[in-house]
Amino acid sequence: MRPFKKYHALVLFLIVSLVLLASCSRKTLGSAVNTNHASVIEKPYVILVSLDGFRWDYVDRFDPPNLLDFIENGVQAASLIPAFPSKTFPNHYTIATGMYPDKHGLLGNIYYNYEKQEMYSIGNREVVEDGTYYKGTPIWVQADKAGMVTASFFFVGSEADIQGKHPTYYYNYDSKITNEERVQKALEWLRLPEKKRPHLITMYFSDMDDAGHRYGPDDDEKIGKALLELDEDLGTLFRGIENTGLPVNVILVSDHGMYNATVENLLPIEMVQDTSKYHAISNGAIVSIHPKGENKVSDIYNLLKEKESDFKVYRTEETPYFEYEPENKDWGPLQLIPDPWYYFSSQRAIDKRKQSSQKVFGLHGFDPQLKDMHGILYANGPAFKKGSSIPSIQNIHLYPLICKILGLEIPANIDGNLSVTGKVLE
Repeated sequence: MRPFKKYHALVLFLIVSLVLLASCSRKTLGSAVNTNHASVIEKPYVILVSLDGFRWDYVDRFDPPNLLDFIENGVQAASLIPAFPSKTFPNHYTIATGMYPDKHGLLGNIYYNYEKQEMYSIGNREVVEDGTYYKGTPIWVQADKAGMVTASFFFVGSEADIQGKHPTYYYNYDSKITNEERVQKALEWLRLPEKKRPHLITMYFSDMDDAGHRYGPDDDEKIGKALLELDEDLGTLFRGIENTGLPVNVILVSDHGMYNATVENLLPIEMVQDTSKYHAISNGAIVSIHPKGENKVSDIYNLLKEKESDFKVYRTEETPYFEYEPENKDWGPLQLIPDPWYYFSSQRAIDKRKQSSQKVFGLHGFDPQLKDMHGILYANGPAFKKGSSIPSIQNIHLYPLICKILGLEIPANIDGNLSVTGKVLE
């Protein structure tokens, strides 16, 4: 009986192994083209790198050598202006689609979806990977439609099956994977045979956002240390790209800047909650109000108007800081906007801040026109003019720029316009 049991154990092991292997391959090889079409083989390459929370002034303050060399031989914008709210998920997906959040549907790091009657939250893996939440056509899907192999080592939306597709190669987000591993994988992709080699790669690094939130953007020692370490990783990427000899264009962006805050900037969200009448969904610099049952919007508006203290209540279509009149139902009919630099947080989080030895920290999400909320746009490669500078631009305009470089059709329904960025191209 013992050999029989061993045989069955071996068969069971092989079956489990095959299931796990298939599952793993689905996470790294999506339902996208896996071989470049003959018509795109000769197209150039684009690597879109997001440096989360990298504020517009960090390079001037800390002189990171690899970035300075990259900028000197390429293109830079005075700053990159995020969409409102200047939060991570909506702005990454704005960069990916060329659309404002109102149109692409990812309204915040957390928001209520009326069609599904459920909450989208960046901490909920099930919804993050559900492609039906994501509208528009992200750049990797647009490239796929043209027959291009694509890859992503983390980028908002790349984990979801948007229009039934992932990038050809992709990873689900795991903060434990080091920058070095991400860089080496991108270089491995570039060394693949040309039929399997991705023409579009998206990457993500969280270092500056992590340091900015923890210490505040004005902490020169901590921010400078984080930046110089990140600069070494980027230097490895730049040198590796150069060694391939391929026509690779690298675009460095960030989703938002950062503001130096203290606990005095925080407003307890509990002061505006009334769970019997409405849901209050907070993204810190904006709180969306969703009435419950038969409660009237006008009654809730008047109730919140009486509570105004370092914040104001607005009907959604009259809310400030939007670049357009918001129409997406998922915003809810009312918005609470803190006064400049104030921010809603839970009382528990506020109490924890008061007890912490770290008295200064970083926040974002505010009015995109405030310079502290601005990020970066640096680009280098054969498609770009050398040593060129342009004024501050909105991040919606990056999508058509990437389409132009890769020879992709620019969708008619995006908010971005190639006329804004086209001048940086050779």
